[in-house]
Amino acid sequence: MKFTLIATIVVLALAQGSFAQEMPDLERLGQYFEEMKNKMTMELTEMVRNQDLANQAQTFLSDKKTELEPLAAQIQEQLKSVSTTVEEQIKPLAASVQAQIAPMVEDFQKQMEAILVRLTEQTKAIGN
Repeated sequence: MKFTLIATIVVLALAQGSFAQEMPDLERLGQYFEEMKNKMTMELTEMVRNQDLANQAQTFLSDKKTELEPLAAQIQEQLKSVSTTVEEQIKPLAASVQAQIAPMVEDFQKQMEAILVRLTEQTKAIGN
């Protein structure tokens, strides 16, 4: 920004030196200076506004993070208690289902073994 201002002043000084020779051009030079002043004012205003907006956004995010951290911790604690409760309810249910399914699995296993024994016997009979 400082470099831009210095460069602008140098350009204006050079422009003034070349325009000073002719009186009618002094009016144009004044108009040029006025336009440069307005342009620089607008750019500075925009830079300040953008900087202020960035600072406000950063402050807003910091504030919201500070507000949400306790809420996140509270939710995490609630989820832990809910998961513990669900686990306590599911364990007996899982044990009950396992107890009901175990005889069916054993029966299915016996049937499959019987089928394999029959296939083995038939294969031996065909091979002989």
